[in-house]
Amino acid sequence: MSELKFDALCIGNAITDVFSHVEEDFLVKQNLHKGSMRLIDTDEALRLYDLMGQTVRISGGSAGNTAAGIASLGGAPAYIGKVALDEVGDNYGHDMRGIGVHFGTGPLRDGNLASGRSMILITPDGERTMNTYLGAATTLSPFDIDKDVVSAAAVTYMEGYLWDPEAAKQAFLEASKIAHNAGRRVSLSLSDSFCVDRFRNEFLSLIKENVVDLLFANEHELKALYETADLETAIAAVREDCTLTALTLGVEGAMAISREETVHVPATPVERIADATGAGDLFASGFLFGLARDYDLASCAELGCLCAGEVISHVGARPERGLKGLAEQSGFEL
Repeated sequence: MSELKFDALCIGNAITDVFSHVEEDFLVKQNLHKGSMRLIDTDEALRLYDLMGQTVRISGGSAGNTAAGIASLGGAPAYIGKVALDEVGDNYGHDMRGIGVHFGTGPLRDGNLASGRSMILITPDGERTMNTYLGAATTLSPFDIDKDVVSAAAVTYMEGYLWDPEAAKQAFLEASKIAHNAGRRVSLSLSDSFCVDRFRNEFLSLIKENVVDLLFANEHELKALYETADLETAIAAVREDCTLTALTLGVEGAMAISREETVHVPATPVERIADATGAGDLFASGFLFGLARDYDLASCAELGCLCAGEVISHVGARPERGLKGLAEQSGFEL
């Protein structure tokens, strides 16, 4: 077995969140429906970006957020995601490496696609209108999978959002083979119910054929996966199909489900839920960190809830407080 260097390798869409405060008139002039989320092409992305004025940029993406959370816990995360050879891509890599994430994916050098970005327009009432350009992120391929990094990670974790492009599917399958050959675990996040509806049969095959050892899902995604309105039915089915499932339940906390045991832990209390964005990503940070450090399942789920509780207490999908200190204050020995 290769030397263990990373708690987790996270693979996903490398997306930079670009925030700008705009007036209502801006949305009207650009024919944008306030509060909506739309996917846009390269020309629209560059056009809109040029019109936004002053911006704040934060490196994001679901799996990127998970890697950032592991780093905040004092862990050693790695990340694979594709950016272009442009300013946004350069900043993305700088940000990830700056917070302690190993990020060595080579940039896309084809000038037809820019780095992925989600342009988030915030009106005076606080409403967000999102314009997401995936760009270079969609070009991830098996050539981007670093065998040494996969072999050195306790868990390889992929976001379901990345399952659309065929090359990205092949990249994940290649990474899973490398991980299993090295005696490591492979994990998949279902990401959202729309992903499940599009790829239900493929996700089920990954689980039943033991390509995936650990599944992350929320209640809605798990019920969608098994096409049932009854949560207990879905839990019984996933217990049969998957070695280990980490299930988030919102204010009801979270569950860890294996064939041998099922544990249910409460949600971490927060004074106010400011923004639920990133809750699942950061839950995965805590759970993966705990798993890599051989915590029992209850402790993995509790640490996941603690990380999720921090990120929903403020706006933004990445932690503002150091999760290591927060976890130690809560009794975890990191």
